[in-house]
Amino acid sequence: MATQPILVETYDTGGRTMPLSMTCVQPARATTADQLTDEFGHHDGLDVAFVAGTLSAFLAHERAGAALYQVAAEHSENPTLVTRYREFLGETVEHIGIYQQLITDLGGDPHYVSPAARITEQLGAKLLEGPVLLAGSVDLVTLETTFLEAVVIAEHKCRDNWQLLTRLGQILPDQTARDTVAAAVARVQPEEDEHIQWATDTWFQLATTNATSPTTNAATGLLERTAHKIKDALS
Repeated sequence: MATQPILVETYDTGGRTMPLSMTCVQPARATTADQLTDEFGHHDGLDVAFVAGTLSAFLAHERAGAALYQVAAEHSENPTLVTRYREFLGETVEHIGIYQQLITDLGGDPHYVSPAARITEQLGAKLLEGPVLLAGSVDLVTLETTFLEAVVIAEHKCRDNWQLLTRLGQILPDQTARDTVAAAVARVQPEEDEHIQWATDTWFQLATTNATSPTTNAATGLLERTAHKIKDALS
């Protein structure tokens, strides 16, 4: 269950959103809570616009995660980290497609970018901003550790999103919709569990090695010493 993943939703890809006080939208791409409810269908006891907005935010977080893995792989000097980042990038791109298809199957529009999704996009950008801007001003160990920490933070949020999606699915009044959500979660949850376990364990390993392996050997340069510490931590 997946569609062609869109990594960045824009006007050209069909993106639409809600006009608000500081958000101007061309009329053809503007939407309202009533329109979202009409698309998803009326469900007694549900704020359909909120559910649609939450799904949009979940999708935005997956897209931010894909960007994080891509940039982390580009900045890493360690083959083990690069391999894992690229592996998880590929899986995250698949998750984006699964979210898009899920929203479509529920009657929504995966091109809808909710206010919550726009905030999510900004939070994801900020998570990358520090290590990217300071990449040339910090040592290799600090940079590798910071990207790992960013992955840990992002993956915790990602896991929570899928757990919340499970709960949201359980309160949907339509059995077919409930089954659709459950199938998507079952497909993705094992990979998300692997992502967070690997990121956390690797972060702990790297920090422990750094704490117990002084880099005072003057016979080798700082870059070489720090590279050896990272290699030792991940071997």
